[in-house]
Amino acid sequence: MNIKKALVTTLGTVAVVGAGIFATNDTANADVKVTVKQGDSVWSLANKYDSSINAIEKANSLNNDLIYVGQTLNVPNSKQAASVANNTYSHTASQATTNTTTSTASASTGVSGSEASAKAWIANKESSGSYSARNGQYVGKYQLSSSYLNGDYSAANQEKVANSYVNSRYGSWSAAQAFWQSHGWY
Repeated sequence: MNIKKALVTTLGTVAVVGAGIFATNDTANADVKVTVKQGDSVWSLANKYDSSINAIEKANSLNNDLIYVGQTLNVPNSKQAASVANNTYSHTASQATTNTTTSTASASTGVSGSEASAKAWIANKESSGSYSARNGQYVGKYQLSSSYLNGDYSAANQEKVANSYVNSRYGSWSAAQAFWQSHGWY
């Protein structure tokens, strides 16, 4: 009986060790933790880590595809990304390919790279990225004075007017962000 008990115990230990070996094989395909750097976008991270935009959005509960410098994101591996539906719709940095060059310029925001990051940062601070946000006379994603928008509160007009306002007042979205960080508004 002691031999039988020893055999069962030994087999049980082997099974547990074996399960650990199989578990490590699975963790080799684990998600990647990424710290967002200036110029990163959900699209560029998906391409860099062989993931998908939807998988990254879902894994991080992203709203409006807004990500921020210094933010830590969970980027699912390609096997997990493939299991998520492959929708390829427009994002903060939409993909535009000319010959073999890829541009991160966004048709919807009119800026790219670090400027897009600064613009998204301001939009998040001002309205959580909502085109329909209101605060007294201030309207939309960038909380512009309603007089600037001339009654046209469409997303396209908000983007156009915000770009014009920031360029005329600060010269760039990065400079506007720096001003916001030191004053609490832009």
